[in-house]
Amino acid sequence: MGALLALASAVLYGVVDFTGGLLSRRAHFAAVTFLGQLGGLVLACGAALLVPAGAVPAGDLLWGALSGLGSATAMHFLNRGLSRGAMSVVVPVSAVTGVALSVVCGVLVLGDRPGVVAWAGIAVTVPSLWLVSGGRTGSGPGPGPPTAVADGLLASAGVAVQYLALAQAGSGSGLWPVAAGRAAAVLLLLPGAARRPRRLRLPPPRCTGALLVGAGAALGLILYLLAVRLQMLAVAVVLASLYPALPVLLGILVLRERIGRRQAVGLTGAAVATVLLSLG
Repeated sequence: MGALLALASAVLYGVVDFTGGLLSRRAHFAAVTFLGQLGGLVLACGAALLVPAGAVPAGDLLWGALSGLGSATAMHFLNRGLSRGAMSVVVPVSAVTGVALSVVCGVLVLGDRPGVVAWAGIAVTVPSLWLVSGGRTGSGPGPGPPTAVADGLLASAGVAVQYLALAQAGSGSGLWPVAAGRAAAVLLLLPGAARRPRRLRLPPPRCTGALLVGAGAALGLILYLLAVRLQMLAVAVVLASLYPALPVLLGILVLRERIGRRQAVGLTGAAVATVLLSLG
């Protein structure tokens, strides 16, 4: 059951990244990120009220808040990268590196002990990342935009913090850690939104879309939190991080993005790395 919940989280995140990327190309990425966190806060609070919870320790709320800071960082740089570059570059860079960071932190901080197969997956990640970031994108020659690749790397750090911190919250706190995370994300992004309020004045369809994207991301985190309570952390993180497959596929089929041979090899290596990490 835990594996299915983690995979469902991956599907939701795949849809969120694709739609959020499209919105970030039509509206300012900061507006999409901030409104998305507001939508996530509403959904997370509603879900937390519906799911029974015992005592909610302050420590669990703090872990949730730290996860929310990671989420806000990840979505800010991910949406900025998607507004600058191809979806088939930014999303895999953020996800594969985020998986590797999560596993390494799990070993050094949480005491996880991956097997030989998992370490092989981490080793495959490095050349895969290089090939993905250096492959041809779009219809023109040359490598993917270096700024988009940098945004993907920064987003990956947020992804790792988001997953690792949320996994530390106890099961007795229900879904309140997710709600605390959305509140922390909104507070982190609020000063930037207040300095440039005109960015938030989106047409109603785009505003609604941004709110729904954030609600979908919050639901994906809820599914991940439920999965990690039923499954090993390393397995849940890797399965939830399968989400790049969907936006990359949609980017190729819907947006007609073209990838070169080197990038195709890199994407294949990223898929192999993810499988090895899950098997390990």
